[in-house]
Amino acid sequence: MTSAGDREQRHIHFTGRVQGVGFRYTVRQIAAGMDIVGYVRNLADGRVELKVEGPPAEIDRLVREITDHFGGYITQTKQDRREATGEFRSFEVRY
Repeated sequence: MTSAGDREQRHIHFTGRVQGVGFRYTVRQIAAGMDIVGYVRNLADGRVELKVEGPPAEIDRLVREITDHFGGYITQTKQDRREATGEFRSFEVRY
């Protein structure tokens, strides 16, 4: 685990055909092997929201692996970077 100063938070929205394709559960599986915490959930407007904290390189790796896996389904990815808050203890799928 890294110190809080080496971590950041990212709020990411994936747009496209990202619901009904196993997106959240695949993201949870990918995240399981990484030094990250947060959540992934479907939004009512059809997007998927990912809010994650961890070392920037780990978050980059997570987003890259998600994009590699679901590239044909994702039409847009928007990321907002913030300071880590320490609000999460694990990574989960939210409903």
